[in-house]
Amino acid sequence: MRVFLIVVIVIHGLIHFMGFIKAFHIAEMDQLTQNISKPLGILWLFSGLLFFALLFFISANKDWWWMPAIVAIGTSQFLIFLTWQDAKFGTIPNLLIFIAIILGFALWNFNIQTNKEIHAILSQSKETEKTVVSEQMLAALPSPVQKWLTHTGIVGKEKIRNVYLKQTGLIKLKPDQKNWSKAEAEQYITTDKPAFLWKVNMSIMPLVNVTGRDLFMNGEGQMKVNLASLIPVVNVANNEKIDQSSLQRFLLELPLYPSAAMSPYVTWESIDDHSAAATMTYQGVTGSATFFFDDHGDFLKSSALRYKDSDESAQLIECIGEVKRNSIVNGIKIPTQIDVSWMLEAGKFTWYKLEIYDVVFNK
Repeated sequence: MRVFLIVVIVIHGLIHFMGFIKAFHIAEMDQLTQNISKPLGILWLFSGLLFFALLFFISANKDWWWMPAIVAIGTSQFLIFLTWQDAKFGTIPNLLIFIAIILGFALWNFNIQTNKEIHAILSQSKETEKTVVSEQMLAALPSPVQKWLTHTGIVGKEKIRNVYLKQTGLIKLKPDQKNWSKAEAEQYITTDKPAFLWKVNMSIMPLVNVTGRDLFMNGEGQMKVNLASLIPVVNVANNEKIDQSSLQRFLLELPLYPSAAMSPYVTWESIDDHSAAATMTYQGVTGSATFFFDDHGDFLKSSALRYKDSDESAQLIECIGEVKRNSIVNGIKIPTQIDVSWMLEAGKFTWYKLEIYDVVFNK
């Protein structure tokens, strides 16, 4: 959609320069049969420049680009009405840009709401004293967990209070879906008071995007999905199954912020030399997950029972996160390429293949 919009704006903007050229007799413009005064010619030039300014705002990812776009198409349509006989077909690109403006406004409004939620989450993580992880802090943990945390390099590092990360990935909404949809996501996490916000933009077909937001805060989960940032598809809150599933997700993703394994809301139980079970209890919600490690202490995968849906008939289903690659970020080893799967009755359904490409601790 972005590329299509840019092409429309470029062509439409260039056509507006024709009115300026006609008014000042710079070149012959046989396509324009009506006379254009010089003041209107300047307005045609101004309108064309407005459209090219939009290209800069869109390329710079300014989500408020739709504001000057309203001025651009308003000016353009005024000029088209004045020269309707020659310029009436210019209404078509203005209508296309107007549709894009509606979608741009919806995305801007979505971002405004999520930014408020991000601020609320991060305001919980304003610890004045920095805590450095020591070997003594690991002593009470099961041996495979101690080995893993030591191997991550967290000992001697500042405790992770919050994380900001960016993801790119491929998503399937249904097991029988043939093609993967591309996705870009951002996530904010706090650990002292466990919370996260995951914001995703996914392309499901040409010119159609889906925006979504998963929120976990104060022990409560929320899920929101909008088609084209405009039409609500999913909006679930105040739901015990979403609360439990969101807490389980926070627990499953613990290796992204390994020092949280020592948090008071997490208790551990050793299973064998290569695995351990963690139970998380927070704000009256409880969940458990199993973590698996190799001989060196590298994290391999995590598994937990979660609700895939939020309706009354929804049942707990095993959810697995499998590590495909680990990377060292600020001296700490974390998983940066993960496959997420549901273990359905019909078999394993890998629905999200994600790659983390930007991580900031304690922002």
